[in-house]
Amino acid sequence: MKKRQFLGTAAVACALPLAGQAAGPLVPAGRSPALLTVTGAIAHPNRGPLDPVLDQMMHKQQLAFDKAHAFDYAALLDLAPQTIRPTLEYDGKPHVLRGPLLVDVLGKAGAVLNEKTVLVLRAVDGYNVELPLAQARSRRFIVATHIDGKAMPLGGLGPLWAVYDADRVPEMAKLPLPQRFAACPWALYHVEVKAS
Repeated sequence: MKKRQFLGTAAVACALPLAGQAAGPLVPAGRSPALLTVTGAIAHPNRGPLDPVLDQMMHKQQLAFDKAHAFDYAALLDLAPQTIRPTLEYDGKPHVLRGPLLVDVLGKAGAVLNEKTVLVLRAVDGYNVELPLAQARSRRFIVATHIDGKAMPLGGLGPLWAVYDADRVPEMAKLPLPQRFAACPWALYHVEVKAS
């Protein structure tokens, strides 16, 4: 698939929930496109296995799962929002980021969470990081949906960004800005829960 076609399709998918509000329902309530898919050790799946034809990006990134919990934008907004104010590496200024705690998102999917749980956070470009659950909890990672009061668009840092307030984590705050956010994939679309 060509990048331009992919980005156009993704932009339309992200706009569908908003367009449906303005011009009548284009997508049935509760069935808007998924923005985040959680797989692995979960107890509350709401979709079936990876489809190598319809789940092209996941298939090309060599993901495999037999069940998943898919979150649309509304489902993420239904979770209790948190607000953080980190200084971002891109402009060296503090910004207001809002979204649910990552552990709350995982809880909604029925994730098996223990001291050995590791999360694989994956962005649409294939960038991924392994994040120990203990670190996700202690740093209070959020799944940011908004920056400075505005929804984050695809093509920017969004529509979802796994991020924390590095300014409030002493060992990270002393690092140069470009080194603080390596564990924070923007354009987040997939989380795999690995539990031992």
